[in-house]
Amino acid sequence: MSADNAVNAESADNAADIVRRGLRRIDMRRIDLRRLGRVALLGSSGHSRGRLPGAIEHLIKVHRARHPEAGRDEVETLRRAYVLAESSHRGQTRKSGEPYITHPLAVTLILAELGAETTTLTASLLHDTVEDTEVTLDQVRRGFGEEVSYLVDGVTKLEKVDYGAAAEPETFRKMLLATGNDVRVMSIKLADRLHNMRTLGVMRPEKQARIAKVTRDVLIPLAERLGVQALKSELEDLVFAILHPEEHARTRAMIEAAAARPDPLAVVAEDLRGVLRDAGITAEVGIRPRHTVSVHRLMRKRGVTELGGCDFGRLLVVVDEDADCYAVLGELHTCFTPVIAEFKDFIAAPKFNLYQSLHTAIADRHGRVAEVLVRTKHMHRVAEAGVIALGNPYAAEAPQSPEAAGATGAGGDGWAGPDPTQPGWLSRLLEWQRAAPDADTFWTALRDDLAQDREITVFTGQDGATPGTLRLPAGASCVDAAYAVHGEAGHACVGARVNGRLAPLGTRLRDGDALQLLMDDTAATAPEPEGPDPEWLEYATTPAARIAITRWLTQHPADAGEDTPAAEPAARPVPAVDSPRDTEPVAVTDLPGAAVRLARCCTPVPPDHVTGFVIRGGTVAVHRAGCPAGSRMADAGRTAVPVRWRDGSSGGNFRATVLAEALSRPRLLADLTEVIAAQGIGIVSAAVEPPQEHRVRHTYTVELPAPEALAALMRAMKSVPGVYDVYRAQPAVAAIRN
Repeated sequence: MSADNAVNAESADNAADIVRRGLRRIDMRRIDLRRLGRVALLGSSGHSRGRLPGAIEHLIKVHRARHPEAGRDEVETLRRAYVLAESSHRGQTRKSGEPYITHPLAVTLILAELGAETTTLTASLLHDTVEDTEVTLDQVRRGFGEEVSYLVDGVTKLEKVDYGAAAEPETFRKMLLATGNDVRVMSIKLADRLHNMRTLGVMRPEKQARIAKVTRDVLIPLAERLGVQALKSELEDLVFAILHPEEHARTRAMIEAAAARPDPLAVVAEDLRGVLRDAGITAEVGIRPRHTVSVHRLMRKRGVTELGGCDFGRLLVVVDEDADCYAVLGELHTCFTPVIAEFKDFIAAPKFNLYQSLHTAIADRHGRVAEVLVRTKHMHRVAEAGVIALGNPYAAEAPQSPEAAGATGAGGDGWAGPDPTQPGWLSRLLEWQRAAPDADTFWTALRDDLAQDREITVFTGQDGATPGTLRLPAGASCVDAAYAVHGEAGHACVGARVNGRLAPLGTRLRDGDALQLLMDDTAATAPEPEGPDPEWLEYATTPAARIAITRWLTQHPADAGEDTPAAEPAARPVPAVDSPRDTEPVAVTDLPGAAVRLARCCTPVPPDHVTGFVIRGGTVAVHRAGCPAGSRMADAGRTAVPVRWRDGSSGGNFRATVLAEALSRPRLLADLTEVIAAQGIGIVSAAVEPPQEHRVRHTYTVELPAPEALAALMRAMKSVPGVYDVYRAQPAVAAIRN
């Protein structure tokens, strides 16, 4: 045997051991992807005719361990892909001096360990051939089919994207277009970036930092969104080591010191095994160590510089069926002391990236507190590998992997269709980039969406409408819901009921809310349908809503700067009475040529203290001091613009929102509207909240002929029998009370 072959044989034995140990670990613990890269160091020489090279043998072993049904055709496809890649890259080396073939092989091994199907692995082996060798895309298509060619083309386009030093917006727009509507392109790119990050040490420090920042800002959030936690965790640790080396070193030293001591989690795990054994529940109990960034985050969350006890890991319980998860939970909360605040059920309500588990924390009889994750084997595969674990997500049949095929419950559905990401996130991104008026708008939408790490579920379809559920990011408003349900037709939303009560469109929805959107049915047939109120941008948090609103305002710049009587944020169950036409606002600003409008959210009236902010179209919106909308703009970095009331600003029309609190009685609404009309004041909108403990609150937005009329109106309203308080709407500033 030659020296090279001896080295290859020894490396092959080591690689086989790595694969065997890795297969055991993936069942219970976090996938250790770092060691898989050693397999790629196998040389390409020394294989005899008709026998697979040592390196590809181990790739096929890993693949068959994940997909036992893989037959000779799949093996032959991988063999041909490897032979083409090795011969095409022959003579090329990486900056580290290794043969270039080690890179596509290492990337493919990462994907194989995560459970990728044959098509993805084939494309991964060939992902650099079209860009870096003389192999053409047409050759790939003829040799391996249209699907592999599509994936290789997508990854090639991604490689040509220049990320730049600051992750420019147009870069990511191009990246999405290159990806197309296939998450497997992103999966290959993520594995490619992981291997490149592992070998980043040969580059200059400034280039390491640039690549690490792009990885942190975009590729790690993409891995999170696709549910590929195994890739995300290692990428986070590699980026942390490059961008924050001192903190990384301190955290690693703490982890290593803890590893040298007896692990208290081992005692709790053994107790838990005994409890489950006595209960007749078949389960595997293991310890899931926290990775470096997770430990660092936990210290920052608690505001401490040291951790101890059970803080360096969590217990992981893996069972066969969904029902067993809840049986384990019952034993945990019966035989140990539960920490109720730590309980979360992500099985009944999966996370946005397909993740499912039960999370809880328990204390044993010695007071040791341990976090516990409970999931099925299929849930564990998806928790680690995300969409990669689903096999071929675009096949018409159910997923190919045996875990996916045999799963039950919410996590076992076949993810057929054009987009396996739940709920169609990649498709939404493609729609956003088409609708966004410019790259900056799209980049803001992408960044905001990637930053969302929690979702709420809202129930829609009350009052006879088709029932359903709507997933929205935490903090979403009724405006966001309108555009999520109706797309750009959300412009026609005029109000909403939340849990049966009329609510302003700016109301922030909570998990489990029942929502009914009130739409203007005449908007679709109107010759010039009314667009969204510019102030809706202050309530909108989702990219779909912000892009739709911004797009309309961009196409109608004149409307964006006018103080038109558009839909009020509050719902309007009472028809408007005698609403006179708006006149020009009586506030002025020093900005040359800027139009001025009074904000509808806080309805300022002289002599209120006011401030201004420039909105779409260059118009200055005037807000009362302390207005929440104004405070949000200031917190977002918007610069306040000085505004003041025009001298002698007693003429013209002014809007104000007045609330009346009263004891509930018949004809109260009629008496209040009659008093308001008697003052010569028009009602723009009115809302009545359901009575609580025989008390009721009315909200009126009115149009005043002069600021002085507000005090007289409030005195008249308070004179109505049963009314015990009348005041201006929040913010709480110098409200006129009588």
